[in-house]
Amino acid sequence: GQSEPVYPKRSTPSRLDPYREQLESWLRTDSHRPRRERRTAKTLFAQLQACGYPGSYTRVTAFIREWKERGGDTVRPAFVPLLFPPGEAFQFDWSCEYAVIGGQRVRLDVAHLKLACSRAFWLAAYPMQSHEMLFDAHTRAFQALGGVPRRGIYDNMKTAVDRVGRSRER
Repeated sequence: GQSEPVYPKRSTPSRLDPYREQLESWLRTDSHRPRRERRTAKTLFAQLQACGYPGSYTRVTAFIREWKERGGDTVRPAFVPLLFPPGEAFQFDWSCEYAVIGGQRVRLDVAHLKLACSRAFWLAAYPMQSHEMLFDAHTRAFQALGGVPRRGIYDNMKTAVDRVGRSRER
């Protein structure tokens, strides 16, 4: 059997070669910025053109894609699976939602309580976030879900913490 022919790679330099270092520098800088603050490929292309780059947009996007595939300079987000035994923990938080009640658009604070092991959840809407609403939400959720887990996980809610701290300083 015949095998597929292998063609040698092109040895002529790319028009992008003199600008690779600059483009990689911009990509490294952007990789440490929040996603919304990073430059788009179009913006990077325009900046390269301002530096004298005579090549095509397609070549720039191909380079960016290859740079990302090589790992670039990005920090890979870590994934740590959270495993909880039954009855160990629950998570609680509020969200702001809107509803039309009696023809009026009304702001509601929705209490969310989720069991960490089973992911079973309970929701209720309240007119505001207050200690009374917080306690009512917990009481009603635990009754509906059939028990009280050993600990609660909160996200710096003003109604649940004395003072907002950093990391574990809560």
